[in-house]
Amino acid sequence: MDGEVLPAPDVLRGARRALCIGIGGGGDVVGTLAAAGIAAAGGTESVLGGLTWERRPVDPLPGPRRLDEVTGVRVLHEAVAIAGPDASGPGGFRFAEGRMAELLGAPTVLVDPNPGPSAIAAGLAVACRELRCDVVVLLDVGGDVLAHGDEAGLGSPLADAVMLAAAPALAASGVAVLGAVFGSGCDGELRPDEVSARLEEVAAAGGALGDAALDDATLDRLAEAVAVVPTEASAMALRCARGKTGKVPIRDGRRTVRLTPAGGRVFFFDCEAALRSTSRLAAAVRDARDLADAQRILEAMGLRTELTYEREAAVAG
Repeated sequence: MDGEVLPAPDVLRGARRALCIGIGGGGDVVGTLAAAGIAAAGGTESVLGGLTWERRPVDPLPGPRRLDEVTGVRVLHEAVAIAGPDASGPGGFRFAEGRMAELLGAPTVLVDPNPGPSAIAAGLAVACRELRCDVVVLLDVGGDVLAHGDEAGLGSPLADAVMLAAAPALAASGVAVLGAVFGSGCDGELRPDEVSARLEEVAAAGGALGDAALDDATLDRLAEAVAVVPTEASAMALRCARGKTGKVPIRDGRRTVRLTPAGGRVFFFDCEAALRSTSRLAAAVRDARDLADAQRILEAMGLRTELTYEREAAVAG
């Protein structure tokens, strides 16, 4: 970034409108309410969004849905659509973004990560023009977007990596792009101390853009969303923000989350700094042709991704 680096809350305060995208799939769109609340505190409204990649209990088909498989949306680009309350996938399941649109009384954005980083960037740029947004927040609930790849608990690195890899091209289109982590360690993958260490690496690379707590209005809206959108990670982040601490099982007991005060805050970072420091997986897939190519790259690095798991689960029945 050239010139003075402003803290993210100041960037949001000076924006016309923010587009806040949950980059991990599933219920990460709920977590974007945290960034939107910080923007609102500065007088800036937001549009929320997420991915066409629901968790297996919602969508049993492996991988994210292509936009031509989705109903209840208005397609803007091969990778991006505007979603209404009825946004649904094959078999009739409802996307979390559709549920959020119903809760908010406003459309949301659906991103199809299948076309890969370059197309995602182009699609988000189109969405920004359509929605008159001049800032995009790429928010991960949990913090695995900053993973090195060797963390013992890492289980779903693909979506985050592909989305963060889109940031440089999106920024080149003239849109300000902020990375964000909400709910440090709350998805049961990276531990809270690992997320903290990764954030310190980004800071050492000059990429720390500040952090913020959530006000009562944002916490109340998060609670409303958690009640209607299936999400465990964002629900754990809400508990952190309300002062809860200790260990809590999630994923039917397959993983354990440690609730900490940091889990209730939003940590902002510069995406380019993350790519050249801690976010090694996103850097590895930066030039991937599409999601399938990114999957092959991560597999060649010895990683199991959420797509690997979903494919295996589908075969096992």
